[in-house]
Amino acid sequence: MPIYHVSLAFTKLPDTELNDFVDGVISGLSNNPAYPSPAVSTTDMRAALSQFQLDQTAMVQGGPSATAAKNNSRTVVLNLMRLEANYVQGACKNDLATLLSSGFEAISINRTQSPLDKPAILEILNQMSTQLLLKVTPVTNAHSYEAQTQSGLNPWQAAGTFPSTRNMAIQGLVPGTVYTVQVRAVGGSLDYSNWSDPVSHMAM
Repeated sequence: MPIYHVSLAFTKLPDTELNDFVDGVISGLSNNPAYPSPAVSTTDMRAALSQFQLDQTAMVQGGPSATAAKNNSRTVVLNLMRLEANYVQGACKNDLATLLSSGFEAISINRTQSPLDKPAILEILNQMSTQLLLKVTPVTNAHSYEAQTQSGLNPWQAAGTFPSTRNMAIQGLVPGTVYTVQVRAVGGSLDYSNWSDPVSHMAM
């Protein structure tokens, strides 16, 4: 019988994706009879997440101290999530459905998988106004791809998840703004590849 383990891949998520993931765990553990006594109460987890989100907003207009505050609150959230993950690991009693009901994910038990290669952005095109079309090298065993963008000194922002390297169009961009773009593959035994080398291009 396979032994299921809670994945800690969430520790590598960008801030905005981490927000959504933690929110999903809070929802999964709330009033879940399989987890009557979480290591961290959902109230405390919600408070830590709220502070993290406030610090992300403040960082956009703030300086180094605001960035440090955001990084500190992210560390707090991740430490609490690790405690919660350890609790779920034991409380799920090696039942995959119960594990997944917590909002956490399970480490793949497919031993034939291997770490994913890092994708490369071959070209960025101005497909139409407010959009950038990415040409990316496909990665063996990847089941999807994630993109993130950055403009100026602003933090990285999630820019979409794509089922393949075809039609990877990042939308909702500001014309005349130069965006730096990175892409990573999703799948494999380590869940994510490394981010691609950054490439910059102006939205039209």
